[in-house]
Amino acid sequence: MAGGEIVTETIDSQVLRGNPLGDPTRRDVTIYLPPKFDPAKRYPAAYAIVGYTGTGKSLLSVDPLGEDLRARLDRLIRTGTMGPMIVPMVDCFTRVGGNQYVNSTATGRYDDYLVKEIVPFVESRYRVSRRGIWGKSSGGYGSIVQAMLHPDVWSAFADHSGDALFEFCYVPDFPKALAAFREHGGPKRWLNWFWRQPVRRRTEFFPVLNTIGMAAHYSPNPRSPELGIDFPFDLKTGEWRPDVWARWRRWDPVNMVATHAGALRRMRLAYLDCGTKDEWNLIWGARVLHEKLTNLRVKHVYEEFDEGHLNITYRYDRSLPLLWKALSGGSPA
Repeated sequence: MAGGEIVTETIDSQVLRGNPLGDPTRRDVTIYLPPKFDPAKRYPAAYAIVGYTGTGKSLLSVDPLGEDLRARLDRLIRTGTMGPMIVPMVDCFTRVGGNQYVNSTATGRYDDYLVKEIVPFVESRYRVSRRGIWGKSSGGYGSIVQAMLHPDVWSAFADHSGDALFEFCYVPDFPKALAAFREHGGPKRWLNWFWRQPVRRRTEFFPVLNTIGMAAHYSPNPRSPELGIDFPFDLKTGEWRPDVWARWRRWDPVNMVATHAGALRRMRLAYLDCGTKDEWNLIWGARVLHEKLTNLRVKHVYEEFDEGHLNITYRYDRSLPLLWKALSGGSPA
């Protein structure tokens, strides 16, 4: 059986015009169309959003020791593990290293971009029945948050190793970020320096970039001279700022689920998994989410596996068929 087709469409975003980081408004939307795609038919669509420092096309990177997403989808469909499905891969990359898929005055209106532009744009070109959203890490975070905020848009989600329980996954990075800010004269100067580096994927850079990026999404402040961002610690002394941290906590899925349980109950599939050896301690956030969802009587699939945060794309073999089943009209998992 012939494989699926990759199509790249380009959108000129109105929502992202004038974004504070000066990021491009013309963006590619890379779309997987299943084998024997029939434009007259309606297909379920599973929108893919990605982790920090990635973009939609990253899912198609050739891996000689594994599978890119196109090969994986082809195999899952060819073997009958799942049926045909459209998979749009979205570009939401920003100058602060990635996206949490929420609206922010420090980055841009990426929640609106997804819901008000990307979905209508894709579905003006391809016929879609139901739609879901899925991703890993920040993409997993964005998926569950999108499901909570927009149950009228999304019918299912899959959250792989998504950010949760912020005290455990973000706070350990803060002293490293503070040290880098002190060395370079603040977050703004560090970020400018970072973009001048020929190698930007050094391990020591990530805690700093991630701290800036998370603050940009969770505690923006247009009046702040430091990138229009408030930080949950004093930039000179490191003293904790509880008022700013409270703003971060409002975006933590473990704190959001209670007020959005009704939205999550509407999902045809609510899927979460995480590795027990996750290097960012995300297993604890996943366990808290699982317990809270259970207590709130939100039906969901929860799984743990004996791995860390990286090299776990094989887990998509589990979530993608479940998404297809839920979106195709089968009983929710």
